This record gives sequence, C-alpha cells and structure tokens, in this order.
Amino acid sequence: MEWESGKYPDELLQAIRGSHSVAAAWDGQRLVGLINALSDGALTAYFHYMLVNPEYQGQGIGRELMNRMLERYRDYKTKVLISYPDAVEFYTKNGFHSEDGAVPMFISELV
Repeated sequence: MEWESGKYPDELLQAIRGSHSVAAAWDGQRLVGLINALSDGALTAYFHYMLVNPEYQGQGIGRELMNRMLERYRDYKTKVLISYPDAVEFYTKNGFHSEDGAVPMFISELV
C-alpha cells in the first residue's frame, strides 16, 4: 500500500514536527521506521503514523517502536490508532483491540 501522506512532504514534515512525540528507527543514515503520537497530554494518546520500510519488516522494528510509545504513554487511560486491515494482526499482538460500537470516521482531503 502506498502511503498517501508521503505525497505531501512539506506538510508531512510540519505534521511530524507538531507531534507530541516521535520515535524513529535508523539503519545508518537511512530512516527505516517511524511512529508518532498526538496527545492531549494527560488522558489520551493517538498513534497516527506507524511505518516500517517493507525491506525491514519482520525484524521487530515495528514492535520496538510501538513498545517505546506504549511505555511513554503507559499512564494514559486511552491509546487510540486507526489500522488498515493488513495491519490488524500486528496491532492486536501489541495489545490493541477494536471497540464495540466504534466506527472510524474521516473527512480527508488527501487525493
């Protein structure tokens, strides 16, 4: 799957800079993984971007990045993310579950 936000590099950089926190994985000078969180600073953290370069998937990078964020926000009452179907198994293994009656909803102007 192509990352839609990657088509807007200037806006994406601004979005990452505006994150509550960011964790990244590097192979030398090459960025190979990234996760960011948006948060109210007390109760809820939203994990918006969670990306691992396909060449590096299956090596535990995503799990380590997610563990770092879950540790950082361990005292928060709610951790939220939107998952695509092919990533549900990964997030389930990391402790996430769907909430009965909850439906993700969007207004998106990304084309």
